[in-house]
Amino acid sequence: QIQVMESGGGSVQAGGSLRLSCAASGNTYNLKFIAWFRQAPGAEREALGSVGIGFGTTYYAASVKGRFYLSQDSTKNTVYLQMNSLSPEDTAVYYCAATTDFTPSPLHPSAYKFWGQGTQVTVSS
Repeated sequence: QIQVMESGGGSVQAGGSLRLSCAASGNTYNLKFIAWFRQAPGAEREALGSVGIGFGTTYYAASVKGRFYLSQDSTKNTVYLQMNSLSPEDTAVYYCAATTDFTPSPLHPSAYKFWGQGTQVTVSS
């Protein structure tokens, strides 16, 4: 069993930056991917990016590529999401998710079994 917990959400003005953290605990020895998603009110859950744990491969959704960046600290089983040039359209609850399986679709929510509770990000204009 794996638990993931997000932190770092909050309020920021348009044009600003935030860094979110996703810390994994439990049976992390078999972690394969950690991903970030977000969901705005009335919208579907949207993939942002995913990182292969240990092998470092990153995948980004086209909507955030060049603005959001993933990094990992394998010693802490933590993945970071650096978000730059934020706009009010980025307001959402941000979730991280983890899987112990290799997946051909690391940006698809169905690939992930373990989910955090989410952290709110609010961007004001």
